[in-house]
Amino acid sequence: MTPPSDSSDRSTPEQARAVAIVPAAGRGERLGFGVPKALVPVRGTALLTHAVRGLLDAGCVRHVVVAAPPTEVESTAALLRDEGLAADVVAGGADRTESVRLALRHAIKVVPDARVVLVHDAARCFTPAHVIRAVVAAVAAGAPAVIPVLPMADTVKQVDFGGTVLATPDRAALRVVQTPQGFDLATLTRAYAEAGDSATDDAGLVEKIGVPVATVPGHAYAMKITTPFDLAIAEFVLSAGVAP
Repeated sequence: MTPPSDSSDRSTPEQARAVAIVPAAGRGERLGFGVPKALVPVRGTALLTHAVRGLLDAGCVRHVVVAAPPTEVESTAALLRDEGLAADVVAGGADRTESVRLALRHAIKVVPDARVVLVHDAARCFTPAHVIRAVVAAVAAGAPAVIPVLPMADTVKQVDFGGTVLATPDRAALRVVQTPQGFDLATLTRAYAEAGDSATDDAGLVEKIGVPVATVPGHAYAMKITTPFDLAIAEFVLSAGVAP
């Protein structure tokens, strides 16, 4: 899966480069490999390896912190080290929110002057470099929170707990959210300090504290690999070398 190329300037001032957090402690039971989801291979290479390499190769990430399952910290660190990828690996928590909180705490310690923080799903391991750079650039330019998005292609229904349709939202105003999501450090730190419950979306925590969230265009390659069907699509596209 070759990320799309572009001719934009890849140089990023050091003070504007991001620290990236990759929560990778999920079990990934739906993929059926019997290993944490981030370690599931796509054509022989773990999702996490693809994700970390993509972040570092984008040229705007200065440090990566991975939150791994507590029992897999050493093996995950060894995996990345063997691939020549520089990343810190810390023990994740009981859920995604706690994993990000722990990784953020570590990131602040090792890069105390960080201005931009990315949170990136290992399962979105083929996010193109230009999307990563766009998120970092938008935060560096002053946006407190930025997410990559795509327009909705399907009609969406709002239903009640019994499955009865309540409404049909106008999909023109709806977007599919991807990662990496980018934040200035103070905003993300505050959002996690005030988080009272778990969340699958970091921008959602930022919304709860009243901070506006900006958007940049996402990309189809930033799909989330969650099911065997998703994995099959990734395997096919990677093997076929399909470019957008």
